[in-house]
Amino acid sequence: MDWEIDSKASNRLGTGLTIQKYLVWISIEKMLPDSLKSWLIQWLEDHREFVVAVFCLPASLLFTVLMRFKAYVRWLTSDPQRHDSNVREIQQRVQQWNKLPPEDRRLLCTSRPNWLSLSTTFFQKHLHHQVPIPLYDILELNEADMTVRVEPMVTIGDITEYLIPRGYSLAVTIELTDATLGGLAFGTGMSTHSHKAGLYHETITSYEVVLADGSLVKATADNEYVDLFKTLPWCHGSLGFLVAMTIKIVKIKPYIKIKYIPVRGQKKYCDMLREFSGTYEKVPKEFPDYIEGTIYSKDEAVIMVGDYADYDPNIPVNSCSKWHKPWFYKHVETFLEKGESEELIPLRDYLLRHNRAIFWVVEDMLSFGNKTIFRYLFGWLLPPKPAFLKWTTTPGIRAYTFTKQVFQDIVLPIKELERQIEIASILFEKFPLLVYPCKIIDHGPSSGQLKRPDSKYLVPGTNYAMYNDLGVYGVPGKVKDKKPYNPVAAMRKMEDFTREVGGYSFLYADIFMTREEFEVMFDLSLYEEVRKKYKADGAFPHLYDKVKPELDVFAIGEENAIA
Repeated sequence: MDWEIDSKASNRLGTGLTIQKYLVWISIEKMLPDSLKSWLIQWLEDHREFVVAVFCLPASLLFTVLMRFKAYVRWLTSDPQRHDSNVREIQQRVQQWNKLPPEDRRLLCTSRPNWLSLSTTFFQKHLHHQVPIPLYDILELNEADMTVRVEPMVTIGDITEYLIPRGYSLAVTIELTDATLGGLAFGTGMSTHSHKAGLYHETITSYEVVLADGSLVKATADNEYVDLFKTLPWCHGSLGFLVAMTIKIVKIKPYIKIKYIPVRGQKKYCDMLREFSGTYEKVPKEFPDYIEGTIYSKDEAVIMVGDYADYDPNIPVNSCSKWHKPWFYKHVETFLEKGESEELIPLRDYLLRHNRAIFWVVEDMLSFGNKTIFRYLFGWLLPPKPAFLKWTTTPGIRAYTFTKQVFQDIVLPIKELERQIEIASILFEKFPLLVYPCKIIDHGPSSGQLKRPDSKYLVPGTNYAMYNDLGVYGVPGKVKDKKPYNPVAAMRKMEDFTREVGGYSFLYADIFMTREEFEVMFDLSLYEEVRKKYKADGAFPHLYDKVKPELDVFAIGEENAIA
């Protein structure tokens, strides 16, 4: 691929240091002899713990301090008119793009650097016309309507710090502080409350979007832009620029009273997850506010059920997100031996319980990271900033690590949970596995990119089916054992199963589908109509082009098959 970009095009794209940084990485890699490049990549892989501990953690801390300082400066210089002014600037930039000669109009995208997103892919922004979206503010808390209006760059960390002291929370709060609410809106997300609230986009009541012609529209479920409202979720920025949205909130209590239930026997823990989430029938009894399953082997799991609670002196309090505490999934594992138990967890600690260990990914970077002495002396440095790890990833390292790890969230019918676990354990040989039950609502035909759930999975007497997120994270067993492993073959088999049962891959992660296979998994009929109607065709990349890996996954698959 030709990576050269002339200075005129670079200025026109307005990419600044982002292009320069990317091209510098590529230039350095091109200058290195293949033997030296291979040695360097292998050295980084063999000494990953040293690199992460000595370089990445301190640098991530400095990076975090810098980002917090920038946020503080924004707060000091806050201006009630800033939102409208910034939105007008975005509109003007899009209108100026429309005035360019057709041959100079590269497809539009935001100028937010790839390394700041939590997506595992590296979308080729340097080939696009980039528009800055400097929108980081929480705009309005409406306690009467139980909503909060925010700009798209507000993070989970920001919104939890803002809402929880006021007695509220988002209905769906994912566990990573750096995730942006706009990224989740145009992508997706779920939490351990999703068996009640559904996917993240089900909690959004309106989207404010700048379209391809520079116009600003507000899309809701009952106005003239209802077709846009249905297709913005899972569009990944392929229909317009999000500039604000309104999200439902819920009232909270200061703690979650969580019960840890160790279970042995696969059918037993699968049935328990289905029963707690209300898979089989709409029963009038109350289901737990939060449900989570951590599967440690085919036959062992710990089921966690939690409810909002006030302080109770008879129940121990576990501030599980403090730097010196054991990683949450390691703490949960102890109940396989301890037996059933209860704790109170402060709400923000609970919502961000997996942040320090990035679920369990950090263990593959720092095998000693959960040791007591490391936690007390250096635990405050965790987690390594995902943004910083991506910033230091060259194209060569990306291609190498692509074959050595898996990071996938897949939405599947919970009635097929036993098959999910069996297939994932064979393909990836990686435990723990994460399971969150999630309500998937049938909104009828042509209701967006998510296909309607099969009628056999619907909860009787309702318009929804109970699905679950299956989270597979880390280094596959074959890679750890230095055995041949073909990541493309493994993931394509997982995607085959996902399509067979009517599931969906989360598109922040690498996908391994052809476009034809992608259009089997997702329903793009309304999406394609909306792209034409609002002139996104020829202005924004297509959804498939936006989310497919920048690597040639099929070539990598062939190489690994030969190896």
